[in-house]
Amino acid sequence: MSGEPAIADRVLAPRRAAFVFIFITVLLDMLALGLIMPVLPRLIASFTGNDTADAARIFGLFATSWALMQFICAPLLGALSDRFGRRPVVLLSNFGLAVDYILMAFAPSLIWLFIGRLMSGATAASISTSFAYLADITPAEKRAAAFGKVGAAFGAGFILGPAAGGLLGQIDLHLPFWVAAGLGLANTLYGVFVLPESLPQERRAAFSWRRANPAGALSLLVTRPGLLGLAVVNFGSQIAHTVLPSVYVLYAGYRYGWNELAIGLSLAFVGLASVLTRWFIVGPVVARLGERNAIMLGFASGILGFIIIALVPNGLWAMICIVPLSLWSIADPALQGMMTKLVGADEQGRLQGANVSVQSIAQLIGPFLFTLTFALFIGTSAPWTLPGAPFLLAAALLALTVTFASRTIAVIKSPIV
Repeated sequence: MSGEPAIADRVLAPRRAAFVFIFITVLLDMLALGLIMPVLPRLIASFTGNDTADAARIFGLFATSWALMQFICAPLLGALSDRFGRRPVVLLSNFGLAVDYILMAFAPSLIWLFIGRLMSGATAASISTSFAYLADITPAEKRAAAFGKVGAAFGAGFILGPAAGGLLGQIDLHLPFWVAAGLGLANTLYGVFVLPESLPQERRAAFSWRRANPAGALSLLVTRPGLLGLAVVNFGSQIAHTVLPSVYVLYAGYRYGWNELAIGLSLAFVGLASVLTRWFIVGPVVARLGERNAIMLGFASGILGFIIIALVPNGLWAMICIVPLSLWSIADPALQGMMTKLVGADEQGRLQGANVSVQSIAQLIGPFLFTLTFALFIGTSAPWTLPGAPFLLAAALLALTVTFASRTIAVIKSPIV
């Protein structure tokens, strides 16, 4: 009938507008986080009399505390979004991050800076709630592609953010925090006028403190056959991924003699390749291979990339690893899409909170594991000098994850949605 396309367009238009907002939300959040990455260690050092060793220890404490707050608060905010809707949680999280950056820009001491990082970890739920929002507005069979496209915002933010933060930090160490706060406030105002609610009243779940704490959120993972197994797969992947932010900069300088510019350019290439993969490749690959095979392909590519970077003789050859490591990006949105099909519409926020808690645990464990491995195999007491050992360890963890994933996925029954 002639009226049907017009009706379909009216239905899809709000979905497109909401998708654009969610993409911009994640992009601005990642851009703001990237802005402060190059200057936060220097700002910490300015409070320690520029003692690098003390600054490194304090920076490590800040990172661990941020992940811990994510672990505690993400399930709470996920449960709140299931009860009161996605929109208020996304908007309040964006506003909370903006206030946090303002606090850190004003911080007169390390204590205030530390409080700011705790606030950041507590309020950084806009991303997990954004993925729940996507699950609300996207048909189940298209979620992996949608997650992939929004995931491209991560790479884009980390391409632009650190470069801009470094330039702004040369003017004033506090300036990147002000710009990040401005982005957060602009994002909040944009959402107030543009973002519709995605979760109708009849699909909302009653709030329960039993489900809103980390243990309660993680308990969701045992209520559906296969869901816990997929969470373990996610955990293994997230631990392996932490090798890159944990030791890549140190490794590239030690092994290849790269300076900050060379390292920054290589990270930009990795981010760009990840963006292109998530935006243009994830959807077609999942559509052709299915989520199960896409997950296997992504993990196999990650294993190959880690082996390359660990064993090749020079930095030019090491750049080859960008291709398989970017293809690893296929696995995560396919895994996320599969998990969202195993829970009901009123549990998507709780699921994303549980996923963030799993990732936070990985972020607590991974950096410690890989930095110690790197230090061991370049130290004087090493059984043999092998600076690429952390990447070989990451490859081994991914290989175990692939084996477990193949068995888990094989027994998953029909999805709920």
